Amino acid sequence: MKSLLKIIVVLGIVVSVSSCQDKLNPNYQYMPNMYEPISYETNAESTAFNSPTGENGKVGQVPPDGTIKRGFVPYEIPNTTAGYEMAKATLKSPLDSTTVDMKNAQALFEIYCAICHGNAGDGQGKLVKQQKFLGVPSYKDRPTITEGSIFHVQTYGLNAMGSYANQLSQQERWQIAAYVIELKSKL
Repeated sequence: MKSLLKIIVVLGIVVSVSSCQDKLNPNYQYMPNMYEPISYETNAESTAFNSPTGENGKVGQVPPDGTIKRGFVPYEIPNTTAGYEMAKATLKSPLDSTTVDMKNAQALFEIYCAICHGNAGDGQGKLVKQQKFLGVPSYKDRPTITEGSIFHVQTYGLNAMGSYANQLSQQERWQIAAYVIELKSKL
């Protein structure tokens, strides 16, 4: 009889403990923010940078007036025909002949320019031979190009050629300009 009573008491305790547990709503949550996070919409507006002036958070995301990014040197000549002529006539490379790494300049030229202008600068690059772009001039036919005009065209682009200011730093564009002048002298 005592063992039957013990079994009933143990069974009663097990039933009462298991009846209090709800698996859908646990009793205790440790670190509830990990279990129930605040969900954000991916492309929704954020109030993280809201300013007291009421400009919808744009003040905290915009650099202060008059600042430029580190290492950037502004290019003051405008993207006009007059600006091109001024660059051709007056702009000189800030690099001296000892700082121009011709092997690096050749590698940059072959990556960015040779696809249209050809490795020799003859205007017979792969895209020209496949007739994707027509009218790419040979450097031999352009007697008036200077380092300044080459740099200006690389910075802003000209006709079908786009700008390379985002892909190449100013120093790399000056190196390519020096390499183009060297190619022109070989043609």
